Amino acid sequence: MTFIFAHRGSAGTHPENTMEAFVAAEIDGADGIELDVQLTADGEIAVIHDLTVDRTTNGSGYVNELTYSELSKLKANYHSLHFFKKSCRIPSLREVFEWLEANDLLCNIELKNAVNPYRGMEEKVVELVHEYCLERRVLISSFNHKSLVHCKEIAPAIITAPLYNEVLYKPWEYAASLGASGIHPKLKSISDREIIDTMACGIAVRPYTVNKEKDMKRLFAIDCSAIITDYPGKAYRLREQYQ
Repeated sequence: MTFIFAHRGSAGTHPENTMEAFVAAEIDGADGIELDVQLTADGEIAVIHDLTVDRTTNGSGYVNELTYSELSKLKANYHSLHFFKKSCRIPSLREVFEWLEANDLLCNIELKNAVNPYRGMEEKVVELVHEYCLERRVLISSFNHKSLVHCKEIAPAIITAPLYNEVLYKPWEYAASLGASGIHPKLKSISDREIIDTMACGIAVRPYTVNKEKDMKRLFAIDCSAIITDYPGKAYRLREQYQ
């Protein structure tokens, strides 16, 4: 069965990376959620995609220059009021983990450290995973592949997967060289044949961001390991046809 990961939660219907989007993903039948993390000025792990808060909130400035207290006071749905009027906050990773204790969802944590390396981020995230005993439900991805190698060094049992958006030759071999058990390619950068060959080598394939119905159907038909989508509800309904 192809697993469904809700990209930044149900980001197609709710403000991205908010508890409201994660709850909606669970209701819509997702098997897991995907979220992004960065470190605040006071070292907290905040769930937000951009380096700044400008696009998604009513604030401005860099995430790493604001305290979590300052971040938590911002309206995380400020620019999406057209489809969601309830006020939403930027959650912490701890808040998400507390919520995960009440369900069985998987959680794909993307470390947003390809531009800003965020020294110590890997240790902080891994420590929190251990604290909540989520080793079997969490997988860590990043465009910073050195960071993923570091994650495996400090926590060998944690599942890792490199994110990439270019065509990669024999991606299964590259993943193995990182100690990763999966890959998260941009959908257009990998063919069906490469997906099948990669899975045959024991490497899971979870393409992003799969929003079109035709792409969902194509990946369900070849039993792709998972898809990462803004519309988990639509994906869940389409997947029913292939079970």
